[in-house]
Amino acid sequence: MNKTELIESIANEAEITNNAAGKALDAITNTITNLLKDGDSLTLVGFGTFSVKERSARTGRNPQTGEAIEIKASKNAHFKAGKKLKDALN
Repeated sequence: MNKTELIESIANEAEITNNAAGKALDAITNTITNLLKDGDSLTLVGFGTFSVKERSARTGRNPQTGEAIEIKASKNAHFKAGKKLKDALN
């Protein structure tokens, strides 16, 4: 499923226009992005939790040359599925 298909699905489920569904989806993704950028997390009970995980700096290898390289520390988005979502999948 791509973004356009998701917007159509949201519009059908909520009985709203595709334009309104697109604006709602953009608002949700922007809000989650801004929360994570600020270091906060978002918990949707039953669905899951969006949070930020920090990766420490480490030494890696260039696969072509075998040369050691330094990989910088980084922050990554993390999603942990909630119980209702896990149960729905199993």
